Amino acid sequence: MGPYITDARAWQESWDRQQEAYLPDREHRLAAMLDAVEAATGTAAPRILDLAGGTGTITLRALDRFPAADVTVLDLDPVLLAIAEASLHARARIVTADLRRPDWQESLPGGFDAVLTATALHWLPAERLSGLYREIHAVLRDGGIFVNADHMPDDTLPELTARLTARADRQRDARYAAGAVLSWRNWWDHVDADPALAPLVTRRRDLYPDGHTAEWLPPVSWHLEALRGAGFGEVGTIWRGGADAAVAAVR
Repeated sequence: MGPYITDARAWQESWDRQQEAYLPDREHRLAAMLDAVEAATGTAAPRILDLAGGTGTITLRALDRFPAADVTVLDLDPVLLAIAEASLHARARIVTADLRRPDWQESLPGGFDAVLTATALHWLPAERLSGLYREIHAVLRDGGIFVNADHMPDDTLPELTARLTARADRQRDARYAAGAVLSWRNWWDHVDADPALAPLVTRRRDLYPDGHTAEWLPPVSWHLEALRGAGFGEVGTIWRGGADAAVAAVR
């Protein structure tokens, strides 16, 4: 049981706004992910794994779409999981596990209808991400779907992608300068100042003593090839916005 957080809704809103500074079309990609789950599973009560789920962003939207869904949120970050737990009010299972280790799935039952993740796996290096894709394949049932939405540039449009990225950076910097949203660093400063969450920040620093590893952002073609190599059947892109994409793979 995490700390008692009285303002979980406010922290969720704050997280959403901070993330939307990076991802203006964030809700579009999340809706596309859930559309794919609905189409692939054909059930009103899918078993969903929200992988590297953080504050439970995907889970909250999944439960709005599928009120009878059985959802598990898995992450390592104690701050984000505390916000998720306080927001979800026992409507989802919370699991702490480290995706950098291949044993992360040992506490899970397997047989998921869908595994979903967004803007999270770019902290893993290539070899580990390839292994993770194989492990995700193993926890899905036959016919189950995996969707990963992240920064995945189209390698056939390098110049246009660079210009789209520069445009997005300018727009985000303008919003920061105007005080419209918090930056990543400023959001964590607010967390550190919160009496309930501050002790978890200390624990988080112990888990990430050097911070996250450097971002690794391969093109979408790398992900599709890695998913095929992990044993998935149908593999492709279900959504794209600028330099970001959502890839789907069906077991």
